[in-house]
Amino acid sequence: MKLSHYFFLLLILMACGEEKQEQKKDAFESDIPVAVANRVALAGSNEPDIVRFLNVQDAYAPSISPEGLHVAYRTDLTGEPQVWITETFQLSAPLQLTYGNSVTFHQWRPAHEEILYATDKEGNERMGYYLVSADGLKEKELLPPSDAFREFGDFKKDGSQFVYATTERNGTDYDIHVFDIGTNTDKKVYEGKMGYYPISFSPDGNMVVIVESIAEDANNLFLLNIPDATLSPITSEGDRSQFSDIHWKQDGSSFFLRTNNDAEYLGIARFDIKTGNMEYILQEDFDIDQILYDDKQNIIHWVANDNGFSKHHIMDLNDRSEITPPEWPNGVYVLRKAENGKTLLANVFGPNIPGDLWAGTAGSKEVRRVTRSNNAGLDFDKMVHPVAHSFQSRDSLTIHGLLYPIKEMNKETPLVLLVHGGPTAQARPTFSAVTQYLVAQGFAVFDLNFRGSTGYGKTYARENDRRKRESELYDLEDAVNYLSREGIIDKNKVAVMGGSYGGYLTMAAMTRLPDVFSCGVAFVGVSDWITALEGAAPYLKASDRLEYGDIDDPEDRKFFESISPIKYIDQVKSPVMVLHGANDPRDPITESDRFVQGIRDNGGIAEYLRFPDEGHGIRKMDNRITAYVRVVEFLEKHLE
Repeated sequence: MKLSHYFFLLLILMACGEEKQEQKKDAFESDIPVAVANRVALAGSNEPDIVRFLNVQDAYAPSISPEGLHVAYRTDLTGEPQVWITETFQLSAPLQLTYGNSVTFHQWRPAHEEILYATDKEGNERMGYYLVSADGLKEKELLPPSDAFREFGDFKKDGSQFVYATTERNGTDYDIHVFDIGTNTDKKVYEGKMGYYPISFSPDGNMVVIVESIAEDANNLFLLNIPDATLSPITSEGDRSQFSDIHWKQDGSSFFLRTNNDAEYLGIARFDIKTGNMEYILQEDFDIDQILYDDKQNIIHWVANDNGFSKHHIMDLNDRSEITPPEWPNGVYVLRKAENGKTLLANVFGPNIPGDLWAGTAGSKEVRRVTRSNNAGLDFDKMVHPVAHSFQSRDSLTIHGLLYPIKEMNKETPLVLLVHGGPTAQARPTFSAVTQYLVAQGFAVFDLNFRGSTGYGKTYARENDRRKRESELYDLEDAVNYLSREGIIDKNKVAVMGGSYGGYLTMAAMTRLPDVFSCGVAFVGVSDWITALEGAAPYLKASDRLEYGDIDDPEDRKFFESISPIKYIDQVKSPVMVLHGANDPRDPITESDRFVQGIRDNGGIAEYLRFPDEGHGIRKMDNRITAYVRVVEFLEKHLE
């Protein structure tokens, strides 16, 4: 064949390839959502609309100034998460500091009146780092956005440097870098591998505690000596455990941390740098969610997970006596402490508290509200509080969940079974705009803590690991059977809904349990574990090895093929709604593309909202309104 013929054939093949790509793109063009009309019901309406619920504001991720007089926090008052600042002990008007792309991280710079923050582009999770002054008048770019993933670690005590991890070198492995703010220089101090992240500078700045992620609920700790770039193990191989919340004594001799090493629940331990010994100083029959250490007073704050609610305790380490904590509102909360050791801040969330800040001090019950987020014209006294339920699974494991009933609950009430992401997470009694809106629209909601959830001990959290993973799916069916047996619901009026890992479980339920649910709503889910694990972001691959398995191992690969929803796509009977962002770096949008196309090819009903400007979740207000208006319309249509 002549060269010209080869060239002609090549042109034909290229054209066919381009045509196939164009056809693939066009196949979902009609699934790009059209914004719905922004209709707002009158305040006080018996059926408030989703616009009001989604416009409820919250203040979260507080970071206190060194002297404790101000706090920087995030809220999406403008439609996307941005950084705001306000005073902690006297009423003042909040000041917005950032504008533009969604802010994904921020932290006050020690010993300075500046805040470091990070943004990505439309949910792609590739962060650029910036520094803004506390008055909002000066701002500079430190690390411009790139194709690399970055994970912030910690500031040096004097705020001159910060340590972070980045995949800049090869796109996969995380190296440890130190950025010097004064000289505007970035230096690689250790060449790492998949899941290496810095989490805490030593007080003298010569060492950094490094965490290696080996599973979603387990990691290893190392100590990096920066001057000679040597890495020494802190934890030993053996019991798969979690280590977090590093708090140094200021002389650098030791640090406190949370861990469940050789234990069922997360407790408080102390690691001695010189001897290398780690010993518990407090263990309970429940998880400790958080610790804070005050070196000046030698006291430690700890937050208990009390059946999902938070309880603050303070221990004087000199004599192990208890100190009176501030009397925070009832709910789930995260504590922050100023460098001066005096100012405490609680970020409180509850069924009737969407997320606000309160300030207090150790030794006094008195608290002062710092933020009062906009309630969007809703009466929060009318928000539904959940009722805890537990039941036995088919294999005799106790499963937990929170039921949000409607006002006049009866067997005719349709129910939405929520399955959270993670899967190492916990459904807790916080404010959820979507849950409260569903209840207001006449749907009961059961927020399920299926096996693999946290908050019930190490054993429960690992009941869905590796070959056990399939068992969690049947917890969904067992939950429906339990609620039906108790006379709470009609099992023929149940939908399943979840996002991320919950999106996978929703897809699995619709394919593997085709007669259990009347319909399903899957956000950013996984339909094929092979492609999902192969295409996952580097930080996810790093934590997948122990909990999921090795996708390159033939037996593991065969197992993941066997539990992938796409394998059973021809078994879908009920209508499905799928939502996904095109920029998702965690679960590629092709996971939803293939799932939707498979249902449609088999003659099934698959409504698809394919957002071109979102990632692993929906951040933009217009998109959120569109999404949830469509979701409720879908549920009303198929749960009649």
